[in-house]
Amino acid sequence: MKNPVDLHIGQRVRHRRWLLGMTQQQLAQSVGIRFQQIQKYESGANRISASRLWDLARALEMPVSFFFDGLAGKDQAAANGADDGLLQNKETMDLIRAYYGLDEGPRRRLLELAKALSGSEQRM
Repeated sequence: MKNPVDLHIGQRVRHRRWLLGMTQQQLAQSVGIRFQQIQKYESGANRISASRLWDLARALEMPVSFFFDGLAGKDQAAANGADDGLLQNKETMDLIRAYYGLDEGPRRRLLELAKALSGSEQRM
């Protein structure tokens, strides 16, 4: 049985890697391991040691604390029936990666457009 903490950290590794447009092979090379180990980390099958987490954080350009963000709220979210499955969707991750690939001006305009189309823009 996979540990929920290991699963959470593995998902955070995968999401950040996707956002950067990195392959498992590229990430593995940057930390000096084989891509199969990255697969095991991302699936939660293997635990990530503190030193390896440090290496991954540097390779993914994030602080180590990033991997633990949202962890405390997972138990509460699970109890309330909340699901973060939306972030598991490849289309969502592709959209986020493309969004952050834009310059700041177009990115802001796209966000305003998306809010207007979804009806979530606050009206004054």
